[in-house]
Order: sequence, then C-alpha cells, then structure tokens
Amino acid sequence: MSEDERADFRHKPTLTGELVVLRPFRVEEDVEVIRDFLTDPEVLRYTDGSAQTERSAWDENQERWMLDWYTTRNAQPDRLDLAVVDRATGRCVGEAVLNEWQPGNQSCNFRILLGTAGRDRGLGSEATRLIVGYGFERLGLHRVSLTVYGHNPRGRRAYEKVGFVHEGTRREVLRLGDAWIDDHDMAILAHEWEQHRGRPGTVPVVRTG
Repeated sequence: MSEDERADFRHKPTLTGELVVLRPFRVEEDVEVIRDFLTDPEVLRYTDGSAQTERSAWDENQERWMLDWYTTRNAQPDRLDLAVVDRATGRCVGEAVLNEWQPGNQSCNFRILLGTAGRDRGLGSEATRLIVGYGFERLGLHRVSLTVYGHNPRGRRAYEKVGFVHEGTRREVLRLGDAWIDDHDMAILAHEWEQHRGRPGTVPVVRTG
C-alpha cells in the first residue's frame, strides 16, 4: 500500500465494535442528538471550558452553523469525523474525530465527545480504540495526540486506559470560575499502538507531571 493510499482521509469508513459503530454522519437522522450534545453543559465544560450549568437556548444561527458543519463532514479530505452509534439502541450518542492532519509528520489530533446517553458504559473507550486504531493501521499515522483539561480527571483516566501517555502540562491556561485550570498533552505513537492495540495492560505509562 502506497503512502498516499494509507493517508486517504477522503474515505469515510464504518468501524464496528462490540458496543458501538462508528459511521459517517447522517444529519437528518442524527440532528436531534447533535443539538443535544452541542448544548450539553457537561460537554461544553470539558471541551470549551464553559462554566455554564444549564442548557443555553438554541437559535437560528446555531441551527444554520450546525447544519452547515455536519452536512459537510463527509466531504472533508484531510480529517475524519464519525458519529458514535450505540449498538444497543441504534442511535448516535456522540462523535469521534481525527483532525489537524500534518502530512509531513504523519500526525493527527484526536477528540471525542459523548452525550448523556453514551456515558459510563465503555462506549467512549471502544470508540477511541476503533478510530485511533484506524488511524494507525489504515491511515499510516505515526502519532495521535490530544489535550485534556485538568478538571476532567475522568477523561484523562479514560485516555490512559486506551494507551495515551501524558507528555506535559500547560499550566493555568483556562479560567473557570475562581480557579485556574491546567491543560495536559497526551499522545500515542505508532510503535506503542503496535504493542498494545489500545489495551496497554501492564505496559508502563510514562508520566512527566
């Protein structure tokens, strides 16, 4: 397989696990869930650092932006945005994304978000393994990285469980209420993924801070 074929983000796969299916977005089918997780205070707290505790009103501008964004995800040539579907219900519960593709460095950023219906049942861990594994094994990535805020220890533990290694901390980057919040950098390298396939088990996690 050539390097160009390995790094072909134009193909939008369907990835099937025991608990979830990752598939391209179907906006007409997924739109209600998309609105739900885009206004979920917990999602906003851990992705944007928002301090709001209640859902904000949804207006026409947000609806227009949402439709423009999600109806164009399947046409993007340099990133992969997939809906996370709960196999138990057949419904979309969130999204998993490889973005910020750097061809010369064979690297991508990873992010995931799950609405209320997708939490605390192992769906996020499996979705992460599926899309990150696709990145290494089919797209030929060398490195997949992410950032996680310090007020999201549950998220950090989940990433460590899949094999992400803490590489460093950018201190006090976010003001949340009266507190300053750190931002942690984490990553998996191709040779690490080859060793554990997202299940590090006894493989030591190197902590630098």
